[in-house]
Amino acid sequence: MTPRRFDLIAFDWDGTLFDSTAIIARCIQAAVCDVGGQEPTFEAASYVIGMGLMQALAHAAPDVPEALYPKLGDRYRHHYFAIQHEINLFEGVLPMLSDLKARGYLLVVATGKSRRGLDEALATSTLAGTFDASRTADQTAGKPDPLMLRELMAEFDVPPQRTLMIGDTTHDLQMALNAGCASVGVSYGAHEPEVFDALSPLYVAHNVAQLHDWLRAHA
Repeated sequence: MTPRRFDLIAFDWDGTLFDSTAIIARCIQAAVCDVGGQEPTFEAASYVIGMGLMQALAHAAPDVPEALYPKLGDRYRHHYFAIQHEINLFEGVLPMLSDLKARGYLLVVATGKSRRGLDEALATSTLAGTFDASRTADQTAGKPDPLMLRELMAEFDVPPQRTLMIGDTTHDLQMALNAGCASVGVSYGAHEPEVFDALSPLYVAHNVAQLHDWLRAHA
């Protein structure tokens, strides 16, 4: 057994634990069209996943005037909440989280989702009690600002060198760097893994089983 390296493991949500990338991208595309903007490509809509909602929509729809941002956000929420029931955890996530919990890690969520959206997901019976704390972009600051990670570390008095951030986007890995934390990337979410290299993740997992194995061996 190698000595434990981390005490607190922070997970991104969409594209890391939940298989939601395609649905979110489609909702962004639909929302932009609803307010008269040019539909962003799937790649452009996927790129902004993980940011705070308004930050993401503004980036994905540069031709939409700022005065329409509230309506743009409303249309995104309309589309998302209409189909959120279609979103599922990636296979293997629940056993991985259960194992990490049993091993005594603090498990937290650091996400660009809204507080409302995350609370609805956390209220399900399968996830109740799994996480020790969470932060959302509308509570703190959107990624890659490190505020949400810093607040989570402060809540449990865990230093950056004992904290690991896991996510599927460069926003997640950059946030970890900005907070002074290590990171692990996953390649099955919103961003292609080739762009992770510059952000120095300790590892890039290509599925949940690989992520679980790495955490058992190296975390």
